[in-house]
Amino acid sequence: MRSAVQDPPHFPADQVAALAAAVRGPVLLPGQDGYAEEGAGFNTLLAHRPALVVGATGAADVAAAVRFAAGHGLPVAVQATGHGAARAADGAVLVSTRRMTGLRIAPDRGTARMSAGVLWEQVIHEGAAHGLAPLNGSSPLVGAVSFTLGGGLAVLARTFGYAADHIRSLDVVTADGVLRQVDQEREPELFWGLCGGKGNFGIVTSMEIGLMPVSRLYGGALTFDGAAAPAVLPAWLEWTASAPREMSSSLALVRFPDEAALPAELRGRFVVQVRIAFTGTAAEGARLVAPLRELGARVLDTVREMPYAEVASIHGDPTEPYTYHERTAMLGELDRAAAGRILEAAGPGSGCPLGLVELRHLGGALEGPVRHDNAVGNRDARYCLLTVAPGARPAGQAADDLLLERLAPWATGGKYLNFLDSSADESHVRAAFTSEAYTRLAALKARYDPANLFRVNHNIAPAALPSGVPA
Repeated sequence: MRSAVQDPPHFPADQVAALAAAVRGPVLLPGQDGYAEEGAGFNTLLAHRPALVVGATGAADVAAAVRFAAGHGLPVAVQATGHGAARAADGAVLVSTRRMTGLRIAPDRGTARMSAGVLWEQVIHEGAAHGLAPLNGSSPLVGAVSFTLGGGLAVLARTFGYAADHIRSLDVVTADGVLRQVDQEREPELFWGLCGGKGNFGIVTSMEIGLMPVSRLYGGALTFDGAAAPAVLPAWLEWTASAPREMSSSLALVRFPDEAALPAELRGRFVVQVRIAFTGTAAEGARLVAPLRELGARVLDTVREMPYAEVASIHGDPTEPYTYHERTAMLGELDRAAAGRILEAAGPGSGCPLGLVELRHLGGALEGPVRHDNAVGNRDARYCLLTVAPGARPAGQAADDLLLERLAPWATGGKYLNFLDSSADESHVRAAFTSEAYTRLAALKARYDPANLFRVNHNIAPAALPSGVPA
């Protein structure tokens, strides 16, 4: 959903020149070379038209951009990759962090320190040299910092928990333009809110996270023809009930487009996939997966012993920008009746236009206890539903509504923050947290960003918003 487009504000030339002199990266106005490219993101659903773009190279550039925006009464937007763009940055000061790619692995401590523009693929590659793995998501092309601040439902989530649970410290520029170093000892309340509250309290310029002692997996995807979904879906649900926490998995109903870049076996085909990531031995993994293999012939079977560096092959997420909508819901225990509802809405013969309907198995380490208290909510959910509909105004909207309606008896009412797209409203954002946590986050927002400068996001409004300030 796009906000009403207004004429961009006019900045005096000397003020723009002063900002350009204060930062090392480019400062771009509408119409200048590089302006459109700087705001382009992976999800092309949103086309940003900011008042000004700052291509930040470090924390000093970010701080200068925030002070400039505050001085002109403009909101601040931030973008690394644009996978999870929540709002169009029209009329805002857009801070692009893609140049901030500093990364340092400390193998003796089992940690990684990364700047705001680092992608997961960088951390995976560097960590692998030391037998260490980050808690990355299914796509290695997503920005590591934004993914983690939104909770971070990782490939190895059941084994190690949310990525946010393993944040050690953060450097963040708050609305006053001050760079703060926060952790459990230094400004612990702000640290709590940033770990799960995403970009509502400032721009994180650097993050230190814990890495996991994982160098290999037994993982991949079992791909069945879509006609097998009525057998595979309920069997997978039953199988997850006894899965150990070392086993993370998801089930996806996928309608692949007819594109040459796809394997011939998948091109233009409807399939059901079980995605597997097991940290135990290959022998034990094969034993655990055997009941799923016995469900029938596979179109493809890529489940194998693999180095962690090949983790992206499990989900095979798209690598080129495209336009899509996402919907999400947290679910409780699912039974055969729930499987039937899913199949009615999205299974073979349903005519469902959604490109992806995925159930991710939760529980295990996601339930806690956690390494440190944080804002991530919905830890009691058993499954996370994600749907992806291609297109700017998808026919899939009605299909999404139907699927969510059919699953209402099993829904917890919760949402996963990183899977909310630009259609999400304030009630959806609230649903990503417990009621107590949301109240605490709103109070924290009032303390660190009372004017709601950081509102081009899935916004948490300040508890007491000053009169005349837009929410």
